[in-house]
Amino acid sequence: MVFFLTETFIFVALLSVMDKNQQQELYRAIKNGDQEAFKKFYDESFEKVYIYLSSRGIRSDVAEDLIQKAFIYIWENRQKINPDLSLHAYLFRIAYSRMINHLNRSKPADYDELKTEPNVETPLDKLQLSDLQESIETAIKKMPERRRSVFEHCFINEFTYKETAEILKISPKTVENHMALALRDLRASLKNFIKI
Repeated sequence: MVFFLTETFIFVALLSVMDKNQQQELYRAIKNGDQEAFKKFYDESFEKVYIYLSSRGIRSDVAEDLIQKAFIYIWENRQKINPDLSLHAYLFRIAYSRMINHLNRSKPADYDELKTEPNVETPLDKLQLSDLQESIETAIKKMPERRRSVFEHCFINEFTYKETAEILKISPKTVENHMALALRDLRASLKNFIKI
């Protein structure tokens, strides 16, 4: 099966060194108003989102403003955080939506300015992206069938562990174990692409 990952950078950014339990603990702390936990999330996420928006041709000052607004939105709505879902993925979706809204509100002259900016994607970038996509697809294909199925449900389709367990008729603990092994497999396969 071939996966067409439209936002490969998001995929790689989400392959953090934190395991699922550490992420859930961090998200719960943020939900409960822990400013230190939020600062940790901010520090580990800001640059990744900034690089993503910059790669879309968004000016530096605008990207920083959009990211700040995305973090403010998350903090102000922290009571709605579901610790079982990726807050990183949510942050990227918010930033992406704000970028689209910004571009839709921009004057036509801003579009011309955006189009005339030099393309930041070099032939080497395209080659590395192609290598990355191939490595991801290969790593997923090599997973045992059950592990691959769990990974697809939890990580690609963003189902919770509980939802995945119900769908696959296995225990949430089994889902957790499969996800830990799947992420380990991916990290090993993508070690040349991920800076830890």
